[in-house]
Amino acid sequence: MTLNIFFLTITINKRRMNIQEAAHQEMVERLYEQNKDRQVSMHRFM
Repeated sequence: MTLNIFFLTITINKRRMNIQEAAHQEMVERLYEQNKDRQVSMHRFM
């Protein structure tokens, strides 16, 4: 009889953003919202 035991430990740490990463993320979200608004307005136009 063989008994195989496997233990796995996962540690999740919250990643801290610096100022440049936060500014970049905010710019990306703003551009995404602008494109989404543009798509909606074009859809209403047609």
